[in-house]
Amino acid sequence: MRRLTETHHAHNEADMRQNALLFLLILLVATAGCEPAETEPAQVWFIQPTEGDTVEGPHVDVILGASGVEITSADIHEPGTGHHHIFVNTDLTPLEDTIPDGVPGILHLGRGQTEFEVRDLEPGQNRFIAVIADWNHIPLDPPAVDTVHFTVVAPEDPSDEEDPQG
Repeated sequence: MRRLTETHHAHNEADMRQNALLFLLILLVATAGCEPAETEPAQVWFIQPTEGDTVEGPHVDVILGASGVEITSADIHEPGTGHHHIFVNTDLTPLEDTIPDGVPGILHLGRGQTEFEVRDLEPGQNRFIAVIADWNHIPLDPPAVDTVHFTVVAPEDPSDEEDPQG
């Protein structure tokens, strides 16, 4: 009886090994020629203002869009995440360098904001450059950058309007 049980047990182990090998073979054949999914490169764009807009100032609402990256607060240290920076009438710093903090004209949206009010813009031509950077404030590679040019006009003074009564 013991010999029969040992033989039966040996056959079960052999069957399990054979089934596992068959499963691996099927998996290999099914995935042959499949390439790993490529991740979409990060992109950023201005939803507001848009290129060529004329906006009433001196405060301008900015709305940013992004894809291929999760916009998070700057304290999230995970691949595939980043946060926005806005260069206000200021040229970009080198893309391989850390975006400096405390520099006039460079706004860090480190709380994960996608909307922001830029205050005290001068009337006339203005330029914003949006850059997504990682938790170290280093722009993503490849860079996710967008630029928008727009005109700020002074708000209309209600006292300048003619009195409709006369």
